[in-house]
Amino acid sequence: MATGLPSQTQVIELLGGEFARAGYEIEDVVIDSRTRPPRITVIADGDTALDLDTIATLSRSASALLDDVDDIDDRYVLEVSSPGIDRPLTTEKHFRRARGRKVELALANGSQLTGRVGETRDGTTSLVVRHGREWTIREVPLVDIAKAVVQVEFSPPNEAELALATEVIGDRADRTEVGT
Repeated sequence: MATGLPSQTQVIELLGGEFARAGYEIEDVVIDSRTRPPRITVIADGDTALDLDTIATLSRSASALLDDVDDIDDRYVLEVSSPGIDRPLTTEKHFRRARGRKVELALANGSQLTGRVGETRDGTTSLVVRHGREWTIREVPLVDIAKAVVQVEFSPPNEAELALATEVIGDRADRTEVGT
């Protein structure tokens, strides 16, 4: 007999392996028991963006796993979502996953910087910024960043700027395609 809703930890433990096999990790679980039916929101992220087909697949497998647990109520709404652009970038993996995206940084010294995220590794991210009429790459240590948020763009990025942010650097062959 079903007794209630799972805890955040139970959901992560139950679904984490399934999401990992699909190439995603669970960043957060929000359980809202005030709504009828209750809502379980699973927020996932990965090195490739979540698209609607992937969300649907993950939702079906997550629902099946949750439905198989005897002590979880049968009535709930499950939502699988990405973190969204309003999530602050706080870790190296967040910056790595934002490659090619325009961000606004508040630096620890009080200054601000806006540019397009390039390669991120070893505690540093490269940022493509405008210098006069040219685009340049500025290396920014992550420890120097007090706050970072992705900017909403309503028009396609400059091709030269985007190429600098997403070009193959050194022996790395990873490219992130950015769509708007």
